[in-house]
Amino acid sequence: MTGPLLDSHLVVDRGAFRLDARVSVGAGEVVALLGPNGAGKTTSLRALAGLQPLTAGHVRLDGVELDRPDRRAWVPPERRRVGVVFQDYLLFPHLSARDNVAFGPRRQGLDRRAARDRAAGWLDRVGLAGYARHRPRQLSGGQAQRVALARALAVHPTLLLLDEPLAALDARTRLDTRAQLHRHLADHPGAALLVTHDPLDALALADRLVIVEDGRVVQEGDAASVTARPRTDYVARLVGLNLYRGRADGHLVHLGDGFAIAAADRLDGDAFVVFPPAAVALHPHRPEGSPRNTWPATVAGVQRHGDNLRVQLTGAVTAAADVTPAAAAQLRLVPGQRVWAAVKAAETRAYPAGSP
Repeated sequence: MTGPLLDSHLVVDRGAFRLDARVSVGAGEVVALLGPNGAGKTTSLRALAGLQPLTAGHVRLDGVELDRPDRRAWVPPERRRVGVVFQDYLLFPHLSARDNVAFGPRRQGLDRRAARDRAAGWLDRVGLAGYARHRPRQLSGGQAQRVALARALAVHPTLLLLDEPLAALDARTRLDTRAQLHRHLADHPGAALLVTHDPLDALALADRLVIVEDGRVVQEGDAASVTARPRTDYVARLVGLNLYRGRADGHLVHLGDGFAIAAADRLDGDAFVVFPPAAVALHPHRPEGSPRNTWPATVAGVQRHGDNLRVQLTGAVTAAADVTPAAAAQLRLVPGQRVWAAVKAAETRAYPAGSP
């Protein structure tokens, strides 16, 4: 077939909330659906799985219409070539790991022995051959996640859906399980959609990112393009950049109220301008010398951020600045303190703010 394996226009009305998003995934591709809480990520997954009927739009998988309200076409979840790994895994507590994995193949018509043989093969592939007789309560979080993944893959899905598959794991287990999950996703010949709010999971596992906010797709692309050119405050926070929108005139981007930021890039018209918190230098007095961008600011908060401290600033613009603990101590940074912020034009990027 030509075109994406999954082609969908997801329109779902739930009270005052409307999801209206186009999501496509190619064969062998992993797409991460990112967004803040309430953006529509889980609603999208449920619609693709058949657990939430569409209000309008369509879901087409490998050329087959799974949901098309205007044509009264709807395929129930159990008849869709879709495997789902839920956030809480939802393993059957009374069944062994092997029988949990065999459940889907049995529903597809395989006899008990063939389904168990397939389940044993998948448990071996996820490194749990020795845990076939264990029940969910006897498994660690990482092991339960792998059983859930094996159960989803055992039905040979054309589309694999993963809903925050690593959210329930502790930091160390999450790191190891993420690496294992990456390997299994790379071997999956079908389409895979990962729903997450964690940028590390998305960047490590996905080929392409789709960002949703308030039920709409606001940005999509590969990791490099999305992280380099965020288009909303949410995406900017996600990738750790200060983002502003204004009107460019050469190397200046005018943000309003007479304030402008000098950028390394030259352009004209509606523009975004970004710089990382690490590019912001703080001074007790107005600095002299090379910085093109300086403004008085007030410290709104100070928090630990890795090995440094992240300082939230208000003033002509709201910004985040990363400083070393030594610099913070020297400046005696506390909420309410007045400082001067400075950013070199060479560390500031501007790009057009038209359609994504």
